[in-house]
Amino acid sequence: MAACPAGWQDTPTNPPPPPFRDINPQAPTHVLVIPKVHYPDAASLAAAEPGVAADILREAAQVAADEKIDDHGYRIVFNTGSGAGQTVWHAHAHVLGGRGLQWPPG
Repeated sequence: MAACPAGWQDTPTNPPPPPFRDINPQAPTHVLVIPKVHYPDAASLAAAEPGVAADILREAAQVAADEKIDDHGYRIVFNTGSGAGQTVWHAHAHVLGGRGLQWPPG
């Protein structure tokens, strides 16, 4: 798993970064999946480019399999809006697992 790609720049010739570990993990496995296309949140991404949203979900499932948390359960989170804890205004998914995740969260 890659480290956070510090200084990564979104340019037409630069592919999106590979999934990478969150710098402030909330679970033993906490990996970010980030698309190249820019939308401020998951809702606007899904409305404009549902295929990209589906790609993110497929990639998140692959991360779970690679991290060997797919058999035990994992959570995919899209924070949308500041009230939901969104602090980065570029749509991305969090893949969390490796411990019990209670419901409701937070």
